[in-house]
Amino acid sequence: MTDVIDTAEADRVLKARHRAMWAQGDYPSVAAEIIPDLGSVLVGACGVGPGDRVLDVAAGTGNAAIPAALAGADVVACDLTPALLDTGRRLAEKSGARLRWQEGDAEQLPFETAEFDTVLSCVGVMFAPHHQQAADELLRVCRPGGTLGVLSWTPQGFLGQMLAAMKPYAPPPPPGAQPPPLWGDPEHVRDLLGDRVTDVRAERRTVVVDRFPAPEAFRDYFKERYGPTISVYRANAEYPERVAALDRDLADLARTHDVGTAGTTVMEWEYLLLTARRAA
Repeated sequence: MTDVIDTAEADRVLKARHRAMWAQGDYPSVAAEIIPDLGSVLVGACGVGPGDRVLDVAAGTGNAAIPAALAGADVVACDLTPALLDTGRRLAEKSGARLRWQEGDAEQLPFETAEFDTVLSCVGVMFAPHHQQAADELLRVCRPGGTLGVLSWTPQGFLGQMLAAMKPYAPPPPPGAQPPPLWGDPEHVRDLLGDRVTDVRAERRTVVVDRFPAPEAFRDYFKERYGPTISVYRANAEYPERVAALDRDLADLARTHDVGTAGTTVMEWEYLLLTARRAA
């Protein structure tokens, strides 16, 4: 019994830490300025249309949920972090989208079994620490014959490499937690879903990021606005030499991925677009 209590308490602490991580900085601006179209890409790949019951898991500010609602679907946007949902509500109101916003954990979704026609997540569920548990929940709430769609950064792509570059500076992950970019490995996702899905389609694509004049500008933008990066810098705040090394590593990473001309940093960030059908 003590082990069960200890595990439950550790999970509550971990989720509270995740909630706080995504509330810090300014993730809404990252979603709006760096990847504004990825949600629409996922919605289109899932074939979302009028009347579909859609759940966006780890929805953030609604990058996928809002386009789904504008396509005529009946949408619920679910996320662990209330601050992101609050921003999403404002963005939806400005765009004229009508949908429901629900706080919830991707590993314990607060919905009925087979409640939705389409369950999707755009660079969101990949950050849930326990991949199998999250995958099981995605499938549980999707009706038989329904559509599952997940868009994730790949391990070998820029964001996957950025998270890997930050790992030596970060506190060790809790037992059982898995690296987020594994959701960008099609074999890993197939293993998570198993024979519970059919018609699996997995495609690697890239999004062009060209808003930064220099690699250092990218680094400074992310260390000020992106929750995971902010957390790593804060963990090293008392060690100036480690902060300086992390500064160099992130700028160097952007430099190695830069395919632009002088005066502009242009990067192509790879992601995996995976769709499947929930088996009957």
